[in-house]
Amino acid sequence: MADKIYRQHPDLAQRYIDLARKIGMRCRVKIPSWLKRRICKHCKSFLIPGVNCRVRLRTNRFPHLVVTCLKCGRQMRYPYKIGGKSAKKV
Repeated sequence: MADKIYRQHPDLAQRYIDLARKIGMRCRVKIPSWLKRRICKHCKSFLIPGVNCRVRLRTNRFPHLVVTCLKCGRQMRYPYKIGGKSAKKV
């Protein structure tokens, strides 16, 4: 819901993210990984590629995705596999 409203009201979208995190911590519920990657680990801001974060693919030592928060400058790295094999069909 925060991604839909971010363009018009970024402060309200940030409030939604804060509420989701607080409810998750209070109820001890894991936040899904796809949503965790949309939140900066340092300043807790909601990340939208091209608006307030930069996304780059790197393959130096190991292939990884680098997400840079443009608000605080923190870089987060997420590994990925090159040429992922599909599961065998039975």
